Amino acid sequence: MALASTAATTVVSQLATDGWEQVKRAVAALWRRSDPDDPEQAEAVERELAESRAELLAALIAGDEQAERILTAQWSGRLRGLLAASPALADALRQVLAEIGTGEPRSETGAGRVDMHATASDHAKVFQAARDQHISGA
Repeated sequence: MALASTAATTVVSQLATDGWEQVKRAVAALWRRSDPDDPEQAEAVERELAESRAELLAALIAGDEQAERILTAQWSGRLRGLLAASPALADALRQVLAEIGTGEPRSETGAGRVDMHATASDHAKVFQAARDQHISGA
């Protein structure tokens, strides 16, 4: 199921960002909707996402590129199972993806994409930086 695979890629990539708490809440909400009578299931998903985040961050620090692929495969399976049990959640999962992002690649610092646009005219100079910037000279 392509939706589960796309969602897993997005979820795992977003776990290493500052917005990971939003991801955790949104994904757990899907499990709550799938079985409102079993809140423990959603709480377990939240714990597993926190564990996945810790594992992913440790792997990024260690340079372990395979860990992210493994986590993505695991979450793809979990999401595929959720959608198989509750097909009506497909639209809700699409909405979650729209809310949490598209899985933009992270930089080494774990930050997401930065878009900057500038226009200069005449003799103007434009300086842009997504991080520190040091300008010397006249």
